[in-house]
Amino acid sequence: MTDTVAALVLAGGRARRMGVGDKPLLPVGGQPMIARVIAALHPLPVAISANGDPARFAAFGCPVLNDGPFEDQGPLAGLLAGMDWAAEGGAARLLTIPGDAPFVPSGLAHRLCPAPACAASGGRVHHLIALWPISARDALRSLLSRPGPRDVHHFAASIGMRRVDFPTGKWDPFTNVNTPEDLAAARALAEETGTESAIWP
Repeated sequence: MTDTVAALVLAGGRARRMGVGDKPLLPVGGQPMIARVIAALHPLPVAISANGDPARFAAFGCPVLNDGPFEDQGPLAGLLAGMDWAAEGGAARLLTIPGDAPFVPSGLAHRLCPAPACAASGGRVHHLIALWPISARDALRSLLSRPGPRDVHHFAASIGMRRVDFPTGKWDPFTNVNTPEDLAAARALAEETGTESAIWP
């Protein structure tokens, strides 16, 4: 296995607070939030984690991965599907980012290396904005195959995940959109700043 990195956009949330089916498809700054995330991940190979009809993501030109036998078990199921896909491509690490984080910075894999590591900003830890070692997939498959909690934080801690702090300036680069109010604020920020995303060297 090489030391390459693949990326997974997590787009499978139920968006209960937003009241829509596919929150990442909502536009911010003139394009779907998921398009902004995918652009920030360039040039990494990218897959999308989502159940249901994959055709709704066809415009983005990425493989769409369902949760397989672990459907309805939360984001860890998507993470495992992403790890399996990345392993098939020879990657050693997988970068995950939620599809509703429209200001996520470029260069994250470099900044989070070595895996396992996750981003933190503004006093909050973002366990799903993280660089995961593919070698952890057997432990994750075992967790999902037995009864018990499906907590991302606890799984991350079990594999020794570090936190990497990122500064916040005029906006938190890891702001995510959960409510209509969050969406309005993100659209206003994109219009005010004209920003696509931050870029970290």
